[in-house]
Amino acid sequence: MAPLMLCHCLNLLLSLLGTAFGRRRMWREGVTVIMVIAECLDVGLNTVNKAAVTRGMSEFVFVTYSNSLAFFFLLPTSIIFYRKRSLPPLTWSILGGMFVVSMISYSVQILKALGIGYSSPTMASVASDLIPAFTFFLAIISGFEKLDLRVKSSRAKCIGTIALIAGALTVTLYKGLPITVASLPKRVEVGRHFSTMQSNWLLGGFLLASGSFLLALGFNIQTRIIREYPAELIVALIRCIFVAIVSAIISLIAEKDPNAWKLSLNMELIAIGYSALFSFTIRASVYLWACREKGPVYVAMFKPLGIFIAVVMGVTILGDTLYLGSVIGAAIIVPGFYAVIWGQAHQEIQPVDEDHPNCSLESSFPRVPLLQNKSTEI
Repeated sequence: MAPLMLCHCLNLLLSLLGTAFGRRRMWREGVTVIMVIAECLDVGLNTVNKAAVTRGMSEFVFVTYSNSLAFFFLLPTSIIFYRKRSLPPLTWSILGGMFVVSMISYSVQILKALGIGYSSPTMASVASDLIPAFTFFLAIISGFEKLDLRVKSSRAKCIGTIALIAGALTVTLYKGLPITVASLPKRVEVGRHFSTMQSNWLLGGFLLASGSFLLALGFNIQTRIIREYPAELIVALIRCIFVAIVSAIISLIAEKDPNAWKLSLNMELIAIGYSALFSFTIRASVYLWACREKGPVYVAMFKPLGIFIAVVMGVTILGDTLYLGSVIGAAIIVPGFYAVIWGQAHQEIQPVDEDHPNCSLESSFPRVPLLQNKSTEI
């Protein structure tokens, strides 16, 4: 029942903020707090994933177990939350869109797990800095975003996205000299076919960057779905069902050793439980809600924040080595991230062009308070 309790806690938090600061400021500050919490959960997932994979856990089995367990979290929560609420009609087109998003989600999970195994949680957070750029470009193509280089906000967002890409590529392609020495003994990666750490680093970066592109694509697709079917918990539940079924089939083909399905009572169970509850249940519902209310670009903008948390957790908990390339890349990423945020903020306060009502986030995604009494809102 944790997701349901979280929903009530978030409603209480936003209510208190609204009382103290006013409804408009409450909405802005409350959504920001929720998204920052979601990114902290994501960085924690990267860290426990790395710890489990380095102990020999199969990435395919991990995804299967995590989504299956998330189903048992989401099912009773959805039943309780929607027992007295009317759900919108579920059409075949919406169900087909959910299946497409589920396949994208599964691909992202596999690419992310493999990429973290070859590199580190820090690299995963750096690669996630590509997500705002990918999401921004895809949102332009899909009509969620307006691109007008004559406007300062558009120029700032374009320059910021270029900086995000440049910074992420710097970390991926240039490892550099070590700044800190790993405090934990290096473990042997199971089933790895590359002989040098540099090749593993490049492969991990490529896998994580590919996952970032697919995640950006998923943000844009699920935004359309959640606006047509505004029931976040149901969408998350159906997605978990699809992913669990497909991942189980693929895992049975990919993992020939029956021992791969056996779990040890240590970090593997912690990783699966953490992933199921905090990632595929709570964070997924928060992302769906934010996509519906603010749009895909807004959700993607918070991804670069994970790099700072990941560096601390990776170095202190996992004993990862901090390299010069990560520092240089972060120095490029930070101003790029704030340029995108500045452009986004100025775009939202600009008046909407009546001839092009779908050209801005403010028009395409109207601001709807979380506490508004709607039957399908979280």
